[in-house]
Amino acid sequence: MELSEKEKMLAGEFYNAGDGELIKERDYAKNLTFEFNHTKPSEKEKRQEILKKLIVFKGLFHIEAPFNCDYGYNIEIGVNFYANYGCTILDVNKVKIGDNVLLAPNVQIYTAAHPIDPTERLTGKEYARPISIGNNVWIGGGTIICPGVKIGNNVTIGAGSVVTKDIPDNVIAVGNPCRVIKSI
Repeated sequence: MELSEKEKMLAGEFYNAGDGELIKERDYAKNLTFEFNHTKPSEKEKRQEILKKLIVFKGLFHIEAPFNCDYGYNIEIGVNFYANYGCTILDVNKVKIGDNVLLAPNVQIYTAAHPIDPTERLTGKEYARPISIGNNVWIGGGTIICPGVKIGNNVTIGAGSVVTKDIPDNVIAVGNPCRVIKSI
């Protein structure tokens, strides 16, 4: 039996993002994030209810507007999560975030990728790799986390970093590309 485009997407295979089912699911997420991003800051309960329709949360969380994502249902967040203004999560594949994670402003998490070869890229093919962020992690402002990256527990990522490779537990890592500069 042939896999659906959604099944291919979640398996990390090349898939067609123009598939009707995927477009419908992205539109659902866009409508919810639009609604969330246009609530008043004082409408805390309304904001929480909107996000609970979109993202899997295990406990207390707070996300500042604006927030954007592709599907929402591929995002799993542990307890005591905070995302500051301008968080974007392209959750074409799974994004698993542990407990006690803080995201500074404008953190971008990208599971989505495109072929490097321009001829292949012009076919419209896409693929995605899951991202995992451990417990007790602080990610500095303007950081970009690339497809397939795993960030360990008890990690601090410095502002403006571009995380292209896995980061082990108990370190401080910074830069472009992001690299470990100190063990904790």
